[in-house]
Amino acid sequence: MPGLYLLGLLVSLTGMVVLDARFRLFFWRAPWRAAVVLAVGVAFFLVWDASGVALGIFFIGPQRLLTGVVLAPDVPLEEVFFLLLLGYTTMNLIGFVRPVVARALDRADRS
Repeated sequence: MPGLYLLGLLVSLTGMVVLDARFRLFFWRAPWRAAVVLAVGVAFFLVWDASGVALGIFFIGPQRLLTGVVLAPDVPLEEVFFLLLLGYTTMNLIGFVRPVVARALDRADRS
């Protein structure tokens, strides 16, 4: 079913936005900084993908789940959304783990 992978990525991104909004992990903490970090991360990995495609490492195999929209040779539309999900998930995880570790270290210092 074409587009199923993109749908899964969009549902996952929605979940990351909900978690971020609820716990103020990334965009809800510092929106401008978050936008820059996410944009730089996605740009970095798009360059990485372009390099991999140029070297013949990355390619689109036969897939029925993709939309068929190709942004560049062997770079499907879904790749951008995957990279957004990857970056957003990573930054939400960092936003969650940092205060947990800080509290644990603070407790250890007090004892």
